[in-house]
Amino acid sequence: MSLHSDILVVGAGPAGLSFAAELAGSGLKVTLIERSPLAVLQNPPYDGREIALTHLSREIMQRLGMWERIPADEIYPLRDAKVLNGQSDYQLHFPQPTQARGEPADCLGYLVSNHNIRKAAYEVVATLDNVTILTETNVKDVKVSDQEAQVILENGDILTARLLLAADSRFSQTRRQLGISSDMHDYSRTMFVGRMKHTLSNDHTAYECFHYGRTIALLPLEEHITNTVITVDADKTDSIKALSNEELAAMVKAQLKGRLGDMEVVSTFHNYPLVGMIAQRFYGKRSALIGDAAVGMHPVTAHGFNLGLSSADILAKLILEAEQRGQDIGSSTLLEKYNSKHMLHAHPIYHGTNMLLKLFTNETAPAKILRGLVLRASNNFPPIKKLITKQLTG
Repeated sequence: MSLHSDILVVGAGPAGLSFAAELAGSGLKVTLIERSPLAVLQNPPYDGREIALTHLSREIMQRLGMWERIPADEIYPLRDAKVLNGQSDYQLHFPQPTQARGEPADCLGYLVSNHNIRKAAYEVVATLDNVTILTETNVKDVKVSDQEAQVILENGDILTARLLLAADSRFSQTRRQLGISSDMHDYSRTMFVGRMKHTLSNDHTAYECFHYGRTIALLPLEEHITNTVITVDADKTDSIKALSNEELAAMVKAQLKGRLGDMEVVSTFHNYPLVGMIAQRFYGKRSALIGDAAVGMHPVTAHGFNLGLSSADILAKLILEAEQRGQDIGSSTLLEKYNSKHMLHAHPIYHGTNMLLKLFTNETAPAKILRGLVLRASNNFPPIKKLITKQLTG
């Protein structure tokens, strides 16, 4: 059997679904190929991850009809952010911005659970006549030629299209099959993430606490509920897993010096090995990479989906423009343009984040001194602070 589409997308995660939503009403036929069952797309399980969405991401999601599908009481404003280093009480403070994209802004961004983003994206795409989603479907191989892209499924079916997109995670098998290499960085650390309730207000302030041996990030949800992200060296993973909820809460309270009062675990906790990845290029012959298949960010900024959404938005606009002009949507000219635009944004964020992580997780004495100096310099040099805030708010 051969099913012809205009565009084949391997992976129906948030980036793949967002891309499909961008092509609503275009007349372009899109087929999404997803390993998970339909029930998981319809009701994604809570996975512990909260995404810090920029103002630009909110605008894109509003335009696509995704934002209105997220429960209003589960969109949490992020007023400001503070960075702490070691045992020092000195803070690098990113205050509430005075403006975002030319308009008054009341927050740095918005915290939304990953499962709510995935659910909203699926609900939008499920209404589109030009999009087909094949669930519980595994890809065996992909092939590209000057004329078309092919996806060979495990059941033997061959799907063909004018363009193939890989949106199947930072460990993308499709990317490998396309022969696109990547720079993968194993941080040798594990992230534990879930929600905690506390007796003192979080003031809607995010904290990034770079303590020696581990990092704790606090992402404020409700005033007395905070998404707590604990990052430890990989060899400490089992010792954290072995803690009871009460022991975990006590450990976090102690490390925060009681900043949020008494702590209590109020959700399931999830753990993930930390691996960052950036592809050497974001396109191949009649193919392109979007979402985590292009760039898989370290979660220190909770910022990864913004890049994924941006990649889908950039590529979709170029495709719609080409289609309207009667041009080839899989041409190397179009794909090179996408590569340049997305790389311009992704490259500095990915490598800049890694550079800061290298400094703030280095336990040598010179690095500890430098960490303190970097925080003070950033606090007292407005252009640096403004640059970082601009990245946070999009």
